[in-house]
Amino acid sequence: MYILIQGFMNNLTKEQVNQFALQNNTDLSPQELDFTYHFVKKNWKSVLQNPNSLELEKYRNQFSEENFNKIQNLMIMYFNKYKHFL
Repeated sequence: MYILIQGFMNNLTKEQVNQFALQNNTDLSPQELDFTYHFVKKNWKSVLQNPNSLELEKYRNQFSEENFNKIQNLMIMYFNKYKHFL
């Protein structure tokens, strides 16, 4: 499973991140998109190894209040949906 995720993450594009956000009712500004893309590319391994280590609150100032709340809710939803695979 890890190798599949690694292959996906190695090929992840900024456009894919943006499409995912839009599909989940989140319209990221260019700055929010840049931050999210670089954060995901840099930190996916550590978050995958220990999802509870992600302190989303530390990044609140990188997003509008509306987008931060949407991202927070998405994180909770996806964690609950996939936590037994982690």
